[in-house]
Amino acid sequence: MRCVAVIDYGMGNLRSVSKALEAVADNHTQILVTANPIEIRAADHIVFPGVGAIRDCMAELKRLELDQIIIEMAQQKPFLGICLGMQALLTHSQENQGSEGLDIIHGDVVYFDKAVEAGLKVPHMGWNEVEQTYNHPLWQNIAQNSRFYFVHSFYVQPDDQNHVSGRSHYALPFAAALARENLFAVQFHPEKSQHAGLQLLKNFINWDGQS
Repeated sequence: MRCVAVIDYGMGNLRSVSKALEAVADNHTQILVTANPIEIRAADHIVFPGVGAIRDCMAELKRLELDQIIIEMAQQKPFLGICLGMQALLTHSQENQGSEGLDIIHGDVVYFDKAVEAGLKVPHMGWNEVEQTYNHPLWQNIAQNSRFYFVHSFYVQPDDQNHVSGRSHYALPFAAALARENLFAVQFHPEKSQHAGLQLLKNFINWDGQS
């Protein structure tokens, strides 16, 4: 039996994410929502979701002693970060007058200033196209420029642009997906993105962590 652990620190769309994973999982895959370090370490795949503010996210991760476990798992097993779970992987965020992240991927999380200047609404909310910048197993059977569902006011800027595996545009191009070795992270919500999002989650469940 394969186990996918969805990390529960009180700030993710846990029900939506777990139900979407269950919808695409086979009978040999268990979807486990957990904050238990033993269960997380024993899992085969790790999902790190999140909604809300980065400062609250980091405070809860530290309070539950999950921050070091996430850093550890992000280096060892197929790992998927979603929305705030993607932003928390970076070094630093401008949100909340500045907050430190997990520094798993070096870079910053910045506000959509250009979108405001262009008269666009922030948060960036709704459907937007994602350009796949290179072939990756998690893009398998997903058409180029497929639309995914976004809700965010900040976007990631990794120091190494080679980590950008998908881009979208909202007043300016921004990283919609990051990839590095066994880690993949998305700014959009695959669990809310209908067929393309479910296909990405299915690809993740079947991914061996090799790019």
